[in-house]
Order: sequence, then structure tokens, then C-alpha cells
Amino acid sequence: MITFYPGPSRINSKIPDYFKDAVLDGVMSLNHRSAEFEKIYADCVQALKEKLSIPEDYEILFTSSATECWEIIAQSLIKANSYHIYNGAFGEKWFNYTKKIRPAAQGFSFDRQKALDVYELDIPEETELIAVTQNETSNGTALNNSTIKNLRERYPDQLIAVDTTSSMAGIQLDFADADIWFASVQKCFGLPAGLGIMICSPQALKIATGIDEKAHYNSFNIMAENMRRYQTSYTPNVLNIYFLMRVMQDAKSIVEVEQKLKDRYKDWLNFFARFKSVNLLIKDDRVRSRTVLTLSGPDDLVKSIKQKAKKAGILIGNGYGDLKDDTFRLANFPAIKSKEIRLLEELLQNNLK
Repeated sequence: MITFYPGPSRINSKIPDYFKDAVLDGVMSLNHRSAEFEKIYADCVQALKEKLSIPEDYEILFTSSATECWEIIAQSLIKANSYHIYNGAFGEKWFNYTKKIRPAAQGFSFDRQKALDVYELDIPEETELIAVTQNETSNGTALNNSTIKNLRERYPDQLIAVDTTSSMAGIQLDFADADIWFASVQKCFGLPAGLGIMICSPQALKIATGIDEKAHYNSFNIMAENMRRYQTSYTPNVLNIYFLMRVMQDAKSIVEVEQKLKDRYKDWLNFFARFKSVNLLIKDDRVRSRTVLTLSGPDDLVKSIKQKAKKAGILIGNGYGDLKDDTFRLANFPAIKSKEIRLLEELLQNNLK
């Protein structure tokens, strides 16, 4: 099955080779307190920092998923007040999840068709953490680096947490402009699901130390203490961390990867411009994601396209939430092959007008 589903999506084509190496080298039987695992962790961190241009003084923690990162942030990095800015289903889910743990959390919803104007925000002074979704997988929108930089400049005293679940390792991110960045690996990293990444600034570590929350198995401070020894606080997904290390060691720089995805994004725009039966859901190019494209059309046409694609061995993404029936989504992730794109284009060309 060729998959354009926006996560879990296509895995890196080298994973079978990495898996064979992992079996031969005994990676799946490693004790996570062993020197061998510590080296994998350390090498993985080094590769991530090098290939994604992550500041040297930022620390990297491993979790089970981006959703777990929501929980860790709520329980360990906020005493009471957070402010969530969102324009889609996953940003809203993050807000609602946080409210279950920190009832004082506030949310601000903005139009998915409009750019976020940071200077129109009125975030309360007592806010400890500002949460934004950089790439909204549900509708194909994104915040650019300039917006996050403006947010940092206007609110220098609050922690800023950024969900980059479907963009990290696909586009260049200015990590120094926020304190907590997180993602899952089953999207732009091209890995099997089951591993999340948290990238944290010195300020985030300082705040967490001051709050001193250690009541949970995944409390940030306990994880950070183990991370300094290149260990984890619980038995981790050793195999996926190994895969991540290998993928990042072999990856091109994020500048090159982003350019490849930008070029493909432009090709997709040119392709869909030829048809009137479907349209890009997000009209303004400035707020449109480069890694997840969302197309809208009549319900019956969208349903037919998905069915015909599946019959042809191609999986495309369903619409999400209130967009379920009249949209479909296409991943524009690094692991997807050009020949696979051509096959999908051929199918779409035969079914669109």
C-alpha cells in the first residue's frame, strides 16, 4: 500500500536495513541502563541537533507520543495558568486536555483562513505558558517562523510550547524562539509510531526545577534527571530510538529537506490548479502548511476519490473532525517517493475535472 496518510505515514525506505542491523547487533535486547543504550541516546541527540539545527544548550527527551507531551507540559511545567492559541482540532484538543489537569487554562481560537496577528493578542499577565500549534494536521494550516518569533518578542517572560507533530524534520524551525518543541516520529521523520520527542530550552528546565513536580512516572524533572545520563525514566522504545538515530545520521540537512518539500508543495499547487472540482481548503498561501495539504470538494466526489485510491493501493488521508466528509488530506513528507506522487497524480487526473 502506498500511503499519503498524514500520520502514520510512509516509513523511511532504509528502515528494513536498519532493522536487520538492530537484530544482528542485539539492539532490541539492550538494557536501557546499559552503556550501549546510553551511546545510542547520545548519538541520536547529537544527530538531531546537527541535522535539525537545534541549539546546543537545548535538551532532548523521549516520550511515547506528542499527546504524552501535552500531559507532561500540563503537570510539570504549569502551576495554574496556560494560554492556548489554536485554529483547528488538534490545538483545541491540546487545550481541552490541559484543562482537565489545569482548570485555569484559557483558550483563544482564530480563523483558519487568517494569519495569526500576535499584536492583537491580549494574553493575561499571570500566564505561565503559551501553547501554539505550529502545524495543524486537521486542516493543513501552519504558523511561520516569523509569527513564533513575534510571539517570543512580545511575551519574553512566558514559556512558549510549540506542537510541531507533522512538521518537525520536514521544515526548518527556529528553535531558539520557543522553549518546548515536540513531535511524534510517524510523520516527517518517517518512522513507525510509538516515539515522541521533546526539545527543551534551559529556561524550560529551570522552570520545571522550580515547580519540582515528581508525582508521575513521566514527570518532567524525573525524565530530565535521567536524560542527563542519556537514560530514560521508564523502559523506552529502544528500537525506535535506534531507528531515529540511524535516520538522522543519514539524513540531509534540514535546509535541503525543506527545499525538497517546498518544491513538491509548489508542484502540488500547479497540479491542482488545473481542476475546478476540488480546491485547496486554505486559501491564503501564507498560512498554508507545506507538509499537509487539505483539499475540499463535494462529499460524493471526495468519497469516490478515497475509495478509488484505496482500490488502486493508494491510501490518502480522510478529512478530520467537522471536515471529515468534504475534504481529504495529503502528506508531503520527506520519505514519500516521487514515483509514488506520479501514481497518485495519474489517479487524480482521471477522476477530477
